[in-house]
Amino acid sequence: MKKEYDFTNAEQGKFYIPLEEIEAPIYLDKDVALFFADKLKGKNENLQSLINELLRKDIEIANRFSA
Repeated sequence: MKKEYDFTNAEQGKFYIPLEEIEAPIYLDKDVALFFADKLKGKNENLQSLINELLRKDIEIANRFSA
């Protein structure tokens, strides 16, 4: 490492991304991914949209039972 670094033209927070905006990848087990990929055959929808739709329905059901 250098003894000193020149930060005169540096921009603070240039690469900062708020935690709320970070999209973490979610990995499905192979059998689960294959099951849903099979359900999507011939449909104009992607795997992410299908999984999100199913999870939203699950959240709705969970909220009904916890209320």
